[in-house]
Amino acid sequence: MKRKKGIIPNTHTVFKWAEKNRKRLAMDFIPHPAHTASATVVLFALIDALGAVPIFLNYQRGDRTINPLRAAVYSFLLLVAFLFAGQFILQLFSVDISSFAVAGSLVVFIISIEMVFGIEIFKFETHGNSITLVPVAFPLIAGPGTFTALLSMRAEFGAADIIVAIFLNMIVVFLVLRHLDWLQKLMGVAGVYVMRKFFGIILMAIAVRLFTSNIHALFAALPN
Repeated sequence: MKRKKGIIPNTHTVFKWAEKNRKRLAMDFIPHPAHTASATVVLFALIDALGAVPIFLNYQRGDRTINPLRAAVYSFLLLVAFLFAGQFILQLFSVDISSFAVAGSLVVFIISIEMVFGIEIFKFETHGNSITLVPVAFPLIAGPGTFTALLSMRAEFGAADIIVAIFLNMIVVFLVLRHLDWLQKLMGVAGVYVMRKFFGIILMAIAVRLFTSNIHALFAALPN
């Protein structure tokens, strides 16, 4: 019986696809130390767990409590889920990663302005005694800014690099939430203020680099 053309790919086609995508697959599933370090720094500056110490302390007043381990786990699951679900959403709306990266870089830039100049854009309300999931895990840690940055970074880093970076940052988040009172005494109000401004400037530089690298790719893809 004659096989219908195009239903089952032949061996040559499979190997050709594998060779073409070998580097991309390797980048996705094998962490690269330099890329992992870069992604970790980006998320560290964006999440800004140390700079958010005053916010955490403010929410923890009275009877309200934060479970450090649960907050870190919830945030990790939310970020990893969005890392993969976000790709599907982009495909659904026919948006490529470079375009999203350019848009994301603008959002990250605005967040950096918020950090540097002390502009408060988002105000969060909480109900009940436990504030671990809302607003700590979402949207303070895993929020619009970090979601945008995750998909934007997919234009430069592999999935494994980003997942490892998320995990390392969640360790930092856990330690910060676990020792809030100690950090407040150690850093003082001035120390927290300087730390927030410093990482705001770093985040601003990262946003500019992300914009310039991806806007070039968009212009290169335009028809002559």
